Amino acid sequence: MTLVFWVFSLFGFTAPQDTVALAEVEVYAPALDRFAQGQKVISFEKKELEGYSARSLGDLLQEKSPVFVRQYGAGMLASPSFRGTSAGHTAVFWNGLPINSISLGQSDLSILPIQAIDQAEVHFGSSGALFGNEAIGGSVHLGTQSRFGQGFRGQLSQTFGSFGLSNSAFSAGFSGKNFSTQTKLYRQFARNDFPFQDLSKPGTPEIRAENAQTEQVGWVQDLAWNLSEKSQFKASIWWNRADRQIQPVMGSATRDEQQDQSWRAVVDYFRFGAGSVWNIKAGWVTDQLIFNGSENRTRQFLLATDWDVEKTPNWIFKIGARSTFARGELSTYSATDQRIELYQSAKWTANQRLSISANFRQLAYQDQLEPFLPGLGMDFLIWGKGKNQLSLKASAGRGFKVPTLNDRFWNPGGNPDLLPEKSQNGEVGFRWNRKSDFSWEQSLTYYRMQVDNWIIWLPQGAIWSPQNIREVRNQGLEYQGKGAWKTGQWNWQLNGSYTFSRALDLTSDSQNPQQLPYTPEHQANGSLEADSNGLTFNLSTFYVGQRTIGTGNARVLEGYQLWNAGFSFSRLQWKKLQVPISFQVLNLFDRDYQVLYLRAMPGRSYQFNLTLLL
Repeated sequence: MTLVFWVFSLFGFTAPQDTVALAEVEVYAPALDRFAQGQKVISFEKKELEGYSARSLGDLLQEKSPVFVRQYGAGMLASPSFRGTSAGHTAVFWNGLPINSISLGQSDLSILPIQAIDQAEVHFGSSGALFGNEAIGGSVHLGTQSRFGQGFRGQLSQTFGSFGLSNSAFSAGFSGKNFSTQTKLYRQFARNDFPFQDLSKPGTPEIRAENAQTEQVGWVQDLAWNLSEKSQFKASIWWNRADRQIQPVMGSATRDEQQDQSWRAVVDYFRFGAGSVWNIKAGWVTDQLIFNGSENRTRQFLLATDWDVEKTPNWIFKIGARSTFARGELSTYSATDQRIELYQSAKWTANQRLSISANFRQLAYQDQLEPFLPGLGMDFLIWGKGKNQLSLKASAGRGFKVPTLNDRFWNPGGNPDLLPEKSQNGEVGFRWNRKSDFSWEQSLTYYRMQVDNWIIWLPQGAIWSPQNIREVRNQGLEYQGKGAWKTGQWNWQLNGSYTFSRALDLTSDSQNPQQLPYTPEHQANGSLEADSNGLTFNLSTFYVGQRTIGTGNARVLEGYQLWNAGFSFSRLQWKKLQVPISFQVLNLFDRDYQVLYLRAMPGRSYQFNLTLLL
């Protein structure tokens, strides 16, 4: 099918000329924060994504956001932790389609390459009323982007790096007045034979990592049509395959291997009316995981519709429904799951200073009906005079997570009587923006959250089984700042963030609760960038504080700080061909560190990228 679209593209195919293009000349996509007043949302700009084009989503979130990413090695499993919650408390979406594994209830960020997406946004805090299942700690929203009226465009990129790194990517697209198509192909390979100090051996000798090779290939296809001035159609397909040797812990000689393959497809139809948008969405996700020859398959199908209407300048409403059917065929069980969700959102803009949103969601799964989930938020401009603006943001809401298929049906040990995990969340923050020769954006957020019925697997004799026994209280502070100024021909940008997080387990000892394992209290990152006439230099760092290895704080893994540096030049050109280049040094000072205990991580490494743009 892709070949047919490219034939149309090469011969200048456009939709019939009596069709009128939409005024904005782009594919419609509702804003993530449209009904998220009072809540924290981070959007990554195109330039930031390009800087991580040869890396994974896990690297981006760890180094450029307050999210802690638990990494099991270079290219190995990487799972997010928002505000002290677990990986299963993070909802991940691609073009509005939930893509978390229905058997595991989470996504592996290491096999979500930046090369496959065009945009990424991160939402913090419990938002079950807004986004549904698993959005307890936060949610990640990935997307591809198509535009109309830009003609032909193409890009070929090649990255070489240390430890056998070789990443290739190709993308090409054509867009006319009413038709747009874009194709992406990529391959990422790394031997990961980096040296490290083996702590399991006397004298901690330096050895090279073995059985850590990774290879990942993928294809993304986007299509969009303006069917008329009042309707639009978009379809996207994403195939990704990862073949990985599983890097053993220090002192082990295991030779495990894992293959992950995913098919994701989503279709959207938009109907535009007077101040309204009606959307129908259908999605399909198939995941296959083969570990040492043992195969597990899951499939899920989604059908959703919603109506977004603005009847007055002050009121915006949205009402919708979503139905999901899932089936898992795993090595120890086969099971199905059905879910139905009804949701409604409203936003009231009282004046230029105050806006309030309210979100509600009702979930039913299997034969259970969950309590109604509310969410409220407010944005208030405290002071806006001249070049300064000071705003107050506040929100409160609830979140939930349905037990995964593994939790309920794994044989032996599954517990079909598990209750959903539930959370209550509140946050309040201030944002200060200033526009001048030295501009800045600063925000400070305090959050507090409690998660009940937290599911953990515990030994029941010789068998492990999940139980609803943990109660966790999370609270903390998040600061983010950005400054920009100019000196002579140079434009400068400074970014920084700091997070203080207390995630306390109240179950074992409520009078003296302990920090959850592998949850840092302190985390920070920062970067400095200077550019002039296409030449850019950057220096960045991120810090992760100490983490406890197990319960009781008996063993502690020391904190670490890493530095990265690089430069890029975007003005190389031959006729119409642009040739941007970039060079990066990761772990600049060759720091020996571990994210998880006895999981070796690479030292200093280098990456060189050459891109051809047409």
